[in-house]
Amino acid sequence: MAEGSNETTTADPGLGHNQPEVVWDRWVKKRTFVRALEGTYGEMQKGVYEQPRVYSIHDVKWNGGPQFYDKPMINPQSMNIAQSIETHLGAFAPGGYGQKHGHMNSAVFYVLRGEGYDVHDGERIDSEAGDVLIVENGCVHQHFNSSPDEEYIVLVMKAKPLFLFMHMVFQKNVKMPPSDVAPGQEDYTAPSDY
Repeated sequence: MAEGSNETTTADPGLGHNQPEVVWDRWVKKRTFVRALEGTYGEMQKGVYEQPRVYSIHDVKWNGGPQFYDKPMINPQSMNIAQSIETHLGAFAPGGYGQKHGHMNSAVFYVLRGEGYDVHDGERIDSEAGDVLIVENGCVHQHFNSSPDEEYIVLVMKAKPLFLFMHMVFQKNVKMPPSDVAPGQEDYTAPSDY
């Protein structure tokens, strides 16, 4: 072996004979994969306890349209409220749908109103009011309202802030949401009761 090399050879493979013959320093060096959590518990606890316990959906505006609207209730930018969860409402016009996308974090959808379906990695999954739908980590998916007459409203909950903290930030839109109105839904706007 050359002098100053970063390689170490193993003379006896011993148990686990599939071990590599060469071990690079970077394979055995202790590494830190997350950012530091700094501060004092007392400061953090006081800050959390000073936050409101109720957030009205009527205090937050809907974004998006014309087929899919989103209302961010608690998001990663609101770190003083909750650092481990994100929650938002989604409203789909009758016959409408959202973007085709994927992200590292899993998500839980509670269907509040209507009926719809998701396509997860090419597989259709139907749901209706009262159902809970799970989107698994890394799944490429898209949400659809299957009703031609009624809106489809979901409450989405996910641990996205934790994934961002761990620098697992991969998220990609495969196909953007439609910019045109769903046929026959020219007058549709996001619901006023949510």
